[in-house]
Amino acid sequence: MILQIQNIDPQRIAAIDSNGDKLTYADITLLSQQISTNIQERALCFLLVENNVGGIAWTMSMLESQQLVPLILNVKTEDSLYKQLVDTYQPTYICAPSYVTLQGEVIDSQFGYQLYKISNNHCFLHPELSHLLPTSGSTGSPKLVRHQYENIEAAGLNISTFFELKPTDRPLMVLPLYYTMGLSMVFSHLRVGATVLITGLSMTDSNFWKFLKEQHATSFTGVPYSFQVLNLMRFFRMDLPDMELLTQGGGKMPTDLNRKFAEYCRDNGKRWIATYGQSECTARMAYLPAKWAVDKVGSIGIAVPNGELSLIDTEGKTITTSNTEGEMCYRGKNVTMGYAREQADLALGDERNGYIRTGDLAYFDEDGCYYIVGRMGRFLKLFGMRVGLDECEQIVHTECGIECACVGTDEKMIVYITHADKQSEVKDVLVQKTHIVATSFEIRIIPEIPKNEAGKKLYSKLDNQ
Repeated sequence: MILQIQNIDPQRIAAIDSNGDKLTYADITLLSQQISTNIQERALCFLLVENNVGGIAWTMSMLESQQLVPLILNVKTEDSLYKQLVDTYQPTYICAPSYVTLQGEVIDSQFGYQLYKISNNHCFLHPELSHLLPTSGSTGSPKLVRHQYENIEAAGLNISTFFELKPTDRPLMVLPLYYTMGLSMVFSHLRVGATVLITGLSMTDSNFWKFLKEQHATSFTGVPYSFQVLNLMRFFRMDLPDMELLTQGGGKMPTDLNRKFAEYCRDNGKRWIATYGQSECTARMAYLPAKWAVDKVGSIGIAVPNGELSLIDTEGKTITTSNTEGEMCYRGKNVTMGYAREQADLALGDERNGYIRTGDLAYFDEDGCYYIVGRMGRFLKLFGMRVGLDECEQIVHTECGIECACVGTDEKMIVYITHADKQSEVKDVLVQKTHIVATSFEIRIIPEIPKNEAGKKLYSKLDNQ
């Protein structure tokens, strides 16, 4: 069994949700055994989840059984994007909350979810393939990250070690299960026998705070937007004696806000730990130890336990001097197998061998702490969700029938178009397809999109328009 769950007291509570439902460690084991009994051949399953006990139960039981390989998706995935994934990967099974009506034979029904067999298709799945996650959860690209069972073990060990997790921890989980950082919270806390407090409630809902306080949440993990909300809600005046740890990931956080939370934790006997990661590395690759939270605000810190960070120059040579920029690379057992772009790729083995070039430009200081200065790839992290700029350009072209050029920062995407009458339509389409708030997009009208002689867009010249 993965994550050494067999060593945990079966009657311990693994998860509680804001509906009042509970999940024991024994429940996970029993459901995984039932899956193994009902599913005779390893098969691909689309797992459509919500943040509740059922979502954790089916996710972990599929992984434990090693018979169903789940592609973990938001139950509210936009219809056309969902259809594209189904057409591309042709799952044999789909598991979804019971209120979702699907065509097929119901194999099992537990914890508010139903497992359907929808096809006799049995594509070959690599023996080590554990689960799949979208590369850009917001834009719905059919390109997936292929994880292996070793990645789950490594993530559980690494994260539980540097957060110093213990069985009495009760982390509040607001990050989605289909989001790599949310999933890693489950892996790391179940490994130590803790109880995950999971909710889909809005942070502005009074029931959210009632759940947090009544269940004595000991930690909170969020993306930059989560902490912007906390800041607006006067979090710093709240009395939360049980809260011991605040952790942040999902992209760069505004420096002033980062410092505000770091100083609050320092002054109130709590820990503030900023982290850095990618889905390609099972969520976390680096963390800034709490002792440096204020002095090195903005740094991603050092490699997670059992991992290794390094920098290479443009010729691929290792950079050994501090304060010298290069592409950041990572080595560790949490590095995933590679990507899948079509069903046949699910049979592929490990193409990375524990090493990845992140595409981020960085430098390290005299203490070995790393600082991200930019990205080599064309994607942003808006509200903690990775958004492909090229994919958004394709969405606008397909849905609005016009050309555009997308650039920006983790604070906002700038979309340049040449049709003023399409301004509102473009923003509405991007909000609909990405499920990210409208304030994340700024639409600018320009006379023409600059290109070179070969027709390639010249993004560097957009500001001159």
